[in-house]
Amino acid sequence: MNIAPPAPRATARDWVGLAVIALPCAVYAMDMTVLNLALPTLAATFRPSASQLLWMVDIYGFLVAGFLITMGTLGDRFGRRRLLLIGAAAFAAASTLAAFADSAAMLIAMRALLGVAGATLAPSTLSLIRNMFHDDTQRQFAIGVWIASFSVGGVIGPLVGGVLLEWFWWGSVFLVAVPVMALLLLLGPWLLPEYRDPQAGRIDLPSVGLSLAAVLSVVYGLKRLAEHGPDAQALLTAAAGVLLGWVFVRRQATLDYPLLDVALLRQRRFGAAIAAYGLSCLAMMGLFISIAQYLQGVLGLSPLMAGLATVPSSLAFAVGSLGTAWATRRWGPSAVFVRGLLLAAAGFGLIALAGTAWGLGLLVGGTVLMGLGMAPVFAVGNEMIITSAPAERAGAASALSETSAEFSGALGIALFGSLGTALYQARLLPGLAAGTDRTSVATLGAALDTAQALPAAAGEALRTAARAAFVDALTLAALAAMALVLGAAWLAARLLRTPAGPQGARTTPA
Repeated sequence: MNIAPPAPRATARDWVGLAVIALPCAVYAMDMTVLNLALPTLAATFRPSASQLLWMVDIYGFLVAGFLITMGTLGDRFGRRRLLLIGAAAFAAASTLAAFADSAAMLIAMRALLGVAGATLAPSTLSLIRNMFHDDTQRQFAIGVWIASFSVGGVIGPLVGGVLLEWFWWGSVFLVAVPVMALLLLLGPWLLPEYRDPQAGRIDLPSVGLSLAAVLSVVYGLKRLAEHGPDAQALLTAAAGVLLGWVFVRRQATLDYPLLDVALLRQRRFGAAIAAYGLSCLAMMGLFISIAQYLQGVLGLSPLMAGLATVPSSLAFAVGSLGTAWATRRWGPSAVFVRGLLLAAAGFGLIALAGTAWGLGLLVGGTVLMGLGMAPVFAVGNEMIITSAPAERAGAASALSETSAEFSGALGIALFGSLGTALYQARLLPGLAAGTDRTSVATLGAALDTAQALPAAAGEALRTAARAAFVDALTLAALAAMALVLGAAWLAARLLRTPAGPQGARTTPA
């Protein structure tokens, strides 16, 4: 009987390389949120139109999502380290130019370039981790660090932005990325291994165009759906994106070197991981919008206090990410994956009780459970995704994982935003006095603003009714999110049943 030799252990150089990889990932996440606090200053400085102000924020995330699949395949073909370093240099250059932009148009253009450069980071870094860490336990811990870096970046983004805006000019929020990318450019060539697919074919340019058009159309349509409801433009744009996506997938099946390896989707392990990962992102991102409104509109917390109330969940997510390797050694990856989903579902259940007298405590406790549960789902899910693909296509597989998260997050915001608005209005509008302008109370924020202009008794009655309606909507949305995550757990439990792993680790969910 032939026994495979143990996988080589990572060296100290690999662990330092992981730290160098984690830093730009944190900056990538920071750039998703750091600009939000600067918007009032930017509006006063450049006096942009409403559309320009929206694009300053949105263009970064749109182009990250649109280029992920292309960048993952480019890294496989031309070298993952090379693409990462090119992306880091472009990110630093665009950040510098954005900091000194002299017009709204220039700032939007630089944010667009930041999005293209940012799309190189996630697939390149995750696929490099597969090449650097061959031992299963070490690789799972490394992926946990990788995921935690995004969580930490998302948490400190608004905090760093607030400090910089307090003491410096608005452009300083972009310059944070420059020293981090410079460090990556300095140490990356020495610490990070190069890897490329030795059998790579030519990049199919029509596929690049199709993937970009499909992703941008769907994400834009979903975002518009969340902001304006189901109008014709949102529905037609999203439908066009779905059609282009279908054409893209059909084309991949005919290519010798596709951007998307369709055969991966037929693997039980890969399919279960990406489906459960996507459903989890959908539920989590969809509910976050309502949580932010609840903290400020219902509980009356200041923006700073509301931000601090979300810190425990982010810390729990980081702790859960780093503890995934230990949990996987103890129970096996499939069991950890399913149990993480069940723990997250319990968190959503606590959030559904936030309308009680202990609302803030239940909400914070629920988001902490959600963070602890979702972290191993993301860590184990990404590990399953990149190890299900051949080593030479790990970049494309990791890009597909990130694209799934982007799609699911946008869909969650659109669906839960529309659901929450519909439930809120169904609860509030029937009880309003005849002749009330319904557009003035269509959202919680609008209702609270309207209440300020009313006489004291009438204003307090409207505030009470609007808050009660919103809490009811939050409760139902949290229950819907819990149902989605429980469905993901059931799916994973069915599809990830495998024989017992090495050293007696159980890989069947229990």
